[in-house]
Amino acid sequence: MFPVLSQLLPSRRRAPKLETAEPPRLRIPYIPPEVWGIVIQHACLFHHDPLDTSHELSFLESPSTQLATYRASMTTKKNLALVSKQWNALARSFLYEFVWISRAAQAKALARTLLMEYVENLSSSGKFIRRLHIETPALERCAPADLRTILDYSPHICIYSDHHSVQRSVYEDAPDPRCSPEEILKLVAHPKIRRLSWTSYDDVPFELRMAPLGSNLTTRLEYLELSTRSPSLPNLSTILSGSSSSASSDFEHLQMNVHLPALRALKVSLDNNTFAVLASWDMPSLTNLSVMSSDFSYTGEGFSRFFQAHGAKLLQLELGHSSSALEEYYLTTPQHLLVLQQQNQQQQQPSIPLAEWCPNLREFICSADAEWHWQSPDWIAPHILLPAHPRVELIGIRDIDTRLLEDPLTPHDSWSSRSASAEGWETVDDTLFDALMCADADTPCFPLFEQISSLLRRDAFPALRFVRDLSAESDRLRTVRPHPRVLQFWRKVVAKCAEHGVWLEDCTGVNITQRALRRATLPASEEGAA
Repeated sequence: MFPVLSQLLPSRRRAPKLETAEPPRLRIPYIPPEVWGIVIQHACLFHHDPLDTSHELSFLESPSTQLATYRASMTTKKNLALVSKQWNALARSFLYEFVWISRAAQAKALARTLLMEYVENLSSSGKFIRRLHIETPALERCAPADLRTILDYSPHICIYSDHHSVQRSVYEDAPDPRCSPEEILKLVAHPKIRRLSWTSYDDVPFELRMAPLGSNLTTRLEYLELSTRSPSLPNLSTILSGSSSSASSDFEHLQMNVHLPALRALKVSLDNNTFAVLASWDMPSLTNLSVMSSDFSYTGEGFSRFFQAHGAKLLQLELGHSSSALEEYYLTTPQHLLVLQQQNQQQQQPSIPLAEWCPNLREFICSADAEWHWQSPDWIAPHILLPAHPRVELIGIRDIDTRLLEDPLTPHDSWSSRSASAEGWETVDDTLFDALMCADADTPCFPLFEQISSLLRRDAFPALRFVRDLSAESDRLRTVRPHPRVLQFWRKVVAKCAEHGVWLEDCTGVNITQRALRRATLPASEEGAA
């Protein structure tokens, strides 16, 4: 009976639940810290490698490191360091390997961090610093004490750059001797340094200021940039330093026993006496030189001594002053000083034989800011200091964008409206594109066109094969929906170069062709199809 009732009455047992398959847990395999370190390293080098500066030894290449690139890279490194404690430890070395100081407060914060790590007996972050770049506004310069602290705790710096960004005052009563320029230079002039950009802020003689280099510890230095930030103008003694009779004896004491066996690139903005000091330096591997005379003494004895000592080794030369800047100096300098200078230079040759001093030159860089010379009205030399050279194969031209924007027939407001809204501009059709090459059409920026045409003269540069536009802004004006007059200018330049068998290149070294100019006038959809 009970079995029958048990079958008739409803059961109190709960219905069995349907078993749902749980998703398998994601198990990350164990990855050794060494592998994570390699992964983080490649992630940190996504934007650029701040320690690889081998391609920046040539002055034809623009620096790859910009402030915007640095900030983007630092954002990536910061995000990686915040993932976990393990990743923070692995990313710490990349977080500090390149430090760009753009404000004085940043230098003070870094100096305080390094000091507190030392006081609290923590591992110093300064040991990871490999590159220190200081570039600040004039009112945000770094305090020398903060810079001294940073360098004290950063013994492995191999790249140091100071771009006029350290506070120096000639009216300071009792400056700290530990923060003097000589002591700062001693901290960076060590065997590990590969690139050095140094600025002098006072009128202390160059041979005394650069005395730490006399220890000859910088055996790996490949790039050296020297500039002066002295507030004083060229004085009478500097103007009169061109006398060949007295200069020979005056320059005898301007000798330094400096040996830089690995130096390949030198960029200087100095005066006549400093060039005489550099003439005594031993730089056997020097091939690239960018030079600018801060007192315009290109006819001085120091300038000639430097090129007579090192000119034969040079393969690349950049003259920083444009022709118009040199002529403006002689027009604005007081007349009585120019008369004294001419009287003291009567025994010198009127011309500067740079072609003889640099017989092996292959690449020459000048500015597009050249003036029409009335004594030779048929052509415009690329630079008054080097009107011709038998072996130069490449000539780079800077500031072409400035000359293009100075075209009087192109309204300046058209450039701003053009960049703001490209839809209002019509495309250049084939008829107008061909009409821009008519012989009777005027040439935009005619002096600039004549200057480039003068480079193609075989009697001036018989070995010339390449002409390169070194302006990135000029490349943008030429490739991003160019103005018809800019298009007309470049069409004629390309045609002129083709007549003489010379390749015209943009700032990246890519050839500029008529096809590329025509492609720049097409809308985005047609350009993709082409």
